[in-house]
Amino acid sequence: MDNRPIGVFDSGFGGISVLAAAVSALPEERFVYLGDNLHAPYGAHAEAEIMSYSRACVRYLIASDCKAIVIACNTATSVAAAALREEINMPIIAMEPALKPASMLPGGGLVLVLATEVTLKLDKFKQLMDIYGHDAVPIPAPKLVEAIEAGIWEGARIRALFEEYLAPHLKKPVKAVVLGCTHYVFLKQALREYLPEHILLIDGNGGTARQLKTRLGQADLLSGAGGADVSARVMFHSTKNDAKTLKLMQTLFDLALDQLPDNQASGPSL
Repeated sequence: MDNRPIGVFDSGFGGISVLAAAVSALPEERFVYLGDNLHAPYGAHAEAEIMSYSRACVRYLIASDCKAIVIACNTATSVAAAALREEINMPIIAMEPALKPASMLPGGGLVLVLATEVTLKLDKFKQLMDIYGHDAVPIPAPKLVEAIEAGIWEGARIRALFEEYLAPHLKKPVKAVVLGCTHYVFLKQALREYLPEHILLIDGNGGTARQLKTRLGQADLLSGAGGADVSARVMFHSTKNDAKTLKLMQTLFDLALDQLPDNQASGPSL
């Protein structure tokens, strides 16, 4: 039994959607969330910069006495996960765009993969495309990340971005949209209102939470504490460290928790 917290980090707000899934799956655990809002979004940076930022986030979480690390960011996973596992002797759970479960869906139609430009360019994603991407169409959507970082996840601006990124592809049959960046999970309600009803939304958050639970059990690191309500089990931190940012983190966390009952289609973790 180990009552130390679990560390979760992302370039900004997106990883809060992963945090919510983990909190729900592990009701006896405590969590420290770090958003690197000073450098958000990671998808706009070079790989060397993303590696440096990820190392700094991990150092912060280790200094906060965390027993495991969740890289709640597809871009940081693609760039930094392998190196961090070589450098650090602790469980590190990471993510990848949920192409595999999307490829296994029945019926015909395209799979639209929304992700950051960095994620789509990296070898890891190209390998996924080679195996599972026969019906997939990668769509870089950086402005959606920027909107979430600005506290916008619904309304006219979001719909205009859907028109820009998705509308050209909806002229053909589409069976699913993969949310290949953790930020996009906050857009689920807006996406459901915009997309035809038959199109499924798939993300990797549920798979990541399950993998975290499995890895903690294998390493005998599960907590036996329990008893605390959700708000008492989560601490939010940001490299920006201003009241507005921390307040928005709490707002998005509550939103992500509310969306969890509908988050049934989830993909893999690493």
